[in-house]
Amino acid sequence: MSDPVAEKSPYTHSSQGKCGILLVNLGSPAAPTALAVRKYLAQFLADPRVVETNRLIWWFALHGVILRIRPSRAAKAYQKIWTDDGSPLIHLSRLQTHALQNKFNQLFQGHVITDLAMTYGDPSIKSGLEALRRAGATRLLILPLYPQYSATTTAAVFDEVTRVLRHWRWLPELRFINQYHDHPEYIQALANSIRQHWQQQPRGDKLLFSFHGIPQRYIDNGDPYFCHCQKTARLVAEELDLNENSWQLVFQSRFGREPWLQPYCSITLQELPATGVKSVDVVCPGFSADCLETLEEISMQNRDLFLAAGGQQFNYIPCLNDSPQHIEALCEILTTNMSGWPEITPGWDAGTLAVDARQ
Repeated sequence: MSDPVAEKSPYTHSSQGKCGILLVNLGSPAAPTALAVRKYLAQFLADPRVVETNRLIWWFALHGVILRIRPSRAAKAYQKIWTDDGSPLIHLSRLQTHALQNKFNQLFQGHVITDLAMTYGDPSIKSGLEALRRAGATRLLILPLYPQYSATTTAAVFDEVTRVLRHWRWLPELRFINQYHDHPEYIQALANSIRQHWQQQPRGDKLLFSFHGIPQRYIDNGDPYFCHCQKTARLVAEELDLNENSWQLVFQSRFGREPWLQPYCSITLQELPATGVKSVDVVCPGFSADCLETLEEISMQNRDLFLAAGGQQFNYIPCLNDSPQHIEALCEILTTNMSGWPEITPGWDAGTLAVDARQ
């Protein structure tokens, strides 16, 4: 097998360099079937960034127990949210990518190109990076679509990006955005999405900010995720002028037996009706696009828990998805992080520079 580093480069002296943007989200099974879910989970749960434990013991637990039981159960959950367009996460992420490309075409006359990748499953980070290289990208900006940094998500993207680039002969200039949890445009987009929801639906007694949980041990070892979640929720609450009794931060999606970040979303929702909170609104600011954890876990499972405990009204506020305000916020974040690169300089002409270099 040939060494990828030794393969012929697509570069020529007349090449017009471009800035390539790779948007990265978590991923999804290729289909809502036990077989497809098993393949996806085998990749996802094998990542040491996701599960930090003894690798040998975890391998036996994963392949001997978890992948024998969990795929069929998870497949049923995926079937509840699957659409004619396939996985909601993949579909919405593609819409985001296309919307951003349209924005950049208007702003930078084709000098900035975007592509989409998933850390696990398809489209892979490798395929996304190679597509940008074929399109002429000599500078790369990576945006993991996780506003709050965690080693379990953002760092996993970095690991895979650098693993792929180790096999490239000519490395591009590389920038990596590792968080935007307190970016003003992101906070404003979240707050406006909640306001718009309240204009259409009766406002609940309490607003819950539900973030994906991680083991408490990871925070104890230095992961800043908990602090980022707290700040996002606080800034949005301030933007909405909420008093401290009208909102709460919770964590969802725990897995396994060890303690995860608390308070747990499911338990909180079961306890609230006894305190007089009969209606709730739930928003998930850590997810850039609706997915299994928001559409099935929150909007279905947790809704049922709240209503069964005596709640009367449960409203799920959708993720920002491909809304115009979200696209504007992401465009601002990306453009700021491209600062100083010639492709975004008004009047820049890569073709002219290539001709000048040959003279």
